Amino acid sequence: MDTRSVARFVEDAEHQAMAHRLYTLVFPMNKQDGKVLLGMKKRGFGRDKFNGFGGKVEAKETIAEGAARELAEESELVAKSMKQCGLLLFYFENDPVAMEVHVFLVHEYEGTEAESDEMRPQWFDIHDLPFKLMWADDSLWWPYVLKGQKFVGQFWFKANQATIARQKLGAVESLDFV
Repeated sequence: MDTRSVARFVEDAEHQAMAHRLYTLVFPMNKQDGKVLLGMKKRGFGRDKFNGFGGKVEAKETIAEGAARELAEESELVAKSMKQCGLLLFYFENDPVAMEVHVFLVHEYEGTEAESDEMRPQWFDIHDLPFKLMWADDSLWWPYVLKGQKFVGQFWFKANQATIARQKLGAVESLDFV
């Protein structure tokens, strides 16, 4: 397992034994206007869904560095400060690799959002997200973001990648596992 992974602190032995890939998910926030920037995924995994900005963490970067890089690549925004608010673990039926996703909020950034090859950015009211056009788990953990609570979630998806077969989700005091 990747030494940057923290999944071992929340998973049972069966899931700890799985291969894991590290990902990030970044949500730029405009607190003054009560808005969050989402991106419509234009290609690849999650195509035609709104989501935060993010992707795979590269081998020689920290998780936070990966989050900042992905945000810049996909939206042209440069994070000035990021705070991790959640950890999501996804298991897909018939896929031997778990996704370990580190969720960040960005309240300070530079630049103006712009469309990339991968994402089309759009601002939404933080209380009125397009959940029908998002991953099925998003509506379950987003309330923790609104309350300012840190959270850990585990979601087991059916092979269709739309149906949640099982879940564990809850608030945590800290995301500092080591």
